[in-house]
Amino acid sequence: MIRAVTARFRRGLDVLVGPGDDAAVLAAADGRVVVTTDLLLEGRHFRRDWSSGEDVGHKAAAQNLADVAAMGARPTGLFLGLAAPGETELAWALALADGLAAECARAGTTVAGGDVSSADTIMLGVTALGDLGGRPPVLRSGARPGDTVVLAGSVGPSAAGLALLASGDYPLSGSDSPVPSPPTPLRTSPLRVPSGATEPAALPRGGAGSSGDHPGHDRNAAVHRDAGPEPVARGDVEAEEVAMRGWDRLVAAHRRPRPPYQLGPTLAALGARAMCDISDGLVQDIGHIAAASGVRIDLRAAALPIDEAMRSAAVHLGVDPLDWALTGGEDHALVACLPPSAPLPPGCLRIGSVLPGTGVTVGGHPLLRAGGWNHFGNPDPSPPRRPV
Repeated sequence: MIRAVTARFRRGLDVLVGPGDDAAVLAAADGRVVVTTDLLLEGRHFRRDWSSGEDVGHKAAAQNLADVAAMGARPTGLFLGLAAPGETELAWALALADGLAAECARAGTTVAGGDVSSADTIMLGVTALGDLGGRPPVLRSGARPGDTVVLAGSVGPSAAGLALLASGDYPLSGSDSPVPSPPTPLRTSPLRVPSGATEPAALPRGGAGSSGDHPGHDRNAAVHRDAGPEPVARGDVEAEEVAMRGWDRLVAAHRRPRPPYQLGPTLAALGARAMCDISDGLVQDIGHIAAASGVRIDLRAAALPIDEAMRSAAVHLGVDPLDWALTGGEDHALVACLPPSAPLPPGCLRIGSVLPGTGVTVGGHPLLRAGGWNHFGNPDPSPPRRPV
């Protein structure tokens, strides 16, 4: 299996010694190395009845490589630790390797080594390395009042795709799961808007969101400004109707997020003072920047990109798509705080501003509860409630 898997990986320009020796050797032209690591556990971070091995490989690489980009660095190598039951099919492991290799190629890097072991369930430990190119790292602690908040990439499609999968209304095809995975718990909580307000004043704690096809990652709850749209009739949705509504793109965004890797170093070169990737939800992750920088960050809900596919899925499921954009995770977009004079690179949107104070607001309204994924949180089974 090791020979078959490593044969999938090309030799990267930064890899001086790759798989086959006791350790890899990578070039470190900058003299500093950016390092990040993540764990993915079957039944917790991904489901094989929802995602193929190739999907899992794409996502495992993306969530680590996005962290490197968020530091303003260029990815230089990826390392994989894979533990799996002995009965795991070789075809699944090879598909996983193909997904890892393809996503690394998108980021301009490769898998440089790793390890395998047996276990009762499939677990991946992924480590990514990066090079800063002579620039200082972009931390979460550098935002200043007056800065512009910039979004590179999309927020919400992954959460929408997960919600469609969890609903049972999305027709599955091409899954390579040997056995069904347990059902995904959904968690919802309300959004209350003051009378006459145009922006939300309270956000849910979490909901049906995830990390790596995450049955336990309850990041995205239903948000209701008012009575809102009533859910349409539920049940099996024909594949042709799914395609017309654009839902395939939403599910693909969940299975294989596409971080804007190149924009990390670009934003760093333009003077980004703070940056992070959006893995646990926009509100939660931008909240990390606000806390580390000692500032308040105000987001403009109207500036967030919510397309027709998200709106269609939200109507079908009876939720507000703004919730997916604000509290959904796993799109692995980048959010940065730039000086107001900095130019806006292609592929970026201005979505808010940095102000004196603390915390995160949306349209100037304080959030009563922060949204996003909490790795050690407990699901809240309460149904969504309409505002009173």
